Amino acid sequence: MSERWSDLAVRLGSGGLMVVVGIWAIWMGGDVFHAVVALICGLMIWELTRMLAPETPGLAIQLGAVAGLAVLLAMYLPLVFAAPLLIAPAFVGATQLQRYRGLFGGFTVMVLAASFGMVHVRDDLGFTWLVWLVLIVVVTDVAGYFAGRVLGGPKFWPRVSPKKTWSGTAAGWIGAAVIGAIFGLNSGVWGAVFVASIFLSFASQMGDIAESAIKRKVGVKDSSALIPGHGGVLDRFDGMLGASVGFLLIELAFGFPWVVQ
Repeated sequence: MSERWSDLAVRLGSGGLMVVVGIWAIWMGGDVFHAVVALICGLMIWELTRMLAPETPGLAIQLGAVAGLAVLLAMYLPLVFAAPLLIAPAFVGATQLQRYRGLFGGFTVMVLAASFGMVHVRDDLGFTWLVWLVLIVVVTDVAGYFAGRVLGGPKFWPRVSPKKTWSGTAAGWIGAAVIGAIFGLNSGVWGAVFVASIFLSFASQMGDIAESAIKRKVGVKDSSALIPGHGGVLDRFDGMLGASVGFLLIELAFGFPWVVQ
């Protein structure tokens, strides 16, 4: 039992610090939030390149910087000009890598689109809806972490993510449903917020699984060691990538007319 929870103290400490910084950046919004998101985006692409091409550390730094700068510039441009910027780093990196070009290109587009999506939520929809989105990811992860360790049981997708259980997956959906019920109370569209929250929880888990698949393919445990107890930035924000892309899909399909009263 002690080994099962051996990383909990370090994990909680690092997680607490990330929460404080994240809340501050979300609260500040504007240029501060844009810069933080761009930095995280750049670090994720740096980690991705290091995993796929560990023999070229210099390339990882270059592509991380290009991705961070591209998404930062895209935040201040109309979508017609922002879209090519969000796609360009994927093509630049794919031409430089000797292998895993398609994998790099696809995941890089996902990272930059998700980063741009988070900024869109904060800038255009407001503080409350971004907090809702973040809380769904956090509760999905935390509920899944504790339920998986306490309840255990059958694995959700053992070939890709050997630690994820059905009990943890379901606990994440239940936690997200609670968040949706709370935030939906004052929205006027309670049912839509409730259902969207569960879908975004699932999207968050798919982001986690997508990153796990990359790590298994290249044979690494963590994307890096930047965050004690959590591994790398991708290890911590993979769920946010999935949820942010999931939100963009909902908005494209149905719009987002929900307004908190």
